[in-house]
Amino acid sequence: MASPAPEDLVITQAGLDDWPVVRGWAVDEGWNPGVSDSAAFFAQDPEGFFIGRIDGEPVSAISVVNYGSDYAFLGWYLVRPDARGHGYGLTTWKTALAHAENRTVGLDGVVAQQDNYRRSGFELAHRTFRYTGTAPARPVPADVRALRPEDVEDITAYDATCTPADRPGFLAHWLTGPGHHAVVRRAGDRVTGFGVIRPGHDCPRIGPLFADTPEDARAVFDALIAEAAGGQVAIDVPETNPAGVALAEEVGFTPSFETARMYTGPVRPYARERVFGVTTLELG
Repeated sequence: MASPAPEDLVITQAGLDDWPVVRGWAVDEGWNPGVSDSAAFFAQDPEGFFIGRIDGEPVSAISVVNYGSDYAFLGWYLVRPDARGHGYGLTTWKTALAHAENRTVGLDGVVAQQDNYRRSGFELAHRTFRYTGTAPARPVPADVRALRPEDVEDITAYDATCTPADRPGFLAHWLTGPGHHAVVRRAGDRVTGFGVIRPGHDCPRIGPLFADTPEDARAVFDALIAEAAGGQVAIDVPETNPAGVALAEEVGFTPSFETARMYTGPVRPYARERVFGVTTLELG
């Protein structure tokens, strides 16, 4: 009996109700997706999520989320294991990329797919390593505190200096989502660092961790890991920030997972030295 061909694949925009099955695929791949990430993801671009079906059954998925008029981010590129090898992934990929139109597209690609991404026009910017370890019990610095509503505007402005695009809609959900704990460090009226820790399928994940200096980053990091002291925690650190790598290694975290940040074109300048932990591998 012949297997269904790519032309039998029906690709549609996905809704929030479709995403639990895709999240389950990510769990099976060992990606440790955040437990309550989806609402924030869909808040940024509800039309940027796609799912492919054969005879009504989901077999493929991808997201291409637009940030403004110049930048998009590709993630959640998955094909159900028993449906691989039939061209469903490539067909889903091509359909979804059209959503980005002429924007530069970024992604965080797993090692096995990076050659395929290069053939699709993506160029390596840097590698990112997931550091995982047992969170030590360290005192919370007195000048780091939990997020307050009056911090959101300043944090949104600070975040814009650390990323290739503004993302106020995403942050409004990310900072206050279920189980998400956000902290901020300030010097007077100025934000010098902030971060979020959230529950993941396997263990809590830190992201973002943005800070002016290694001292600011360490203070924010200590406040975040205090939420999970004695348990496993993960943080995705770009290799372009050696101080971020040193911070993770200082508490005994070790690399467990590698991705490559890749782009199809130029992105606006941003303060890469402030990125001690990326927000997510799914939406940048």
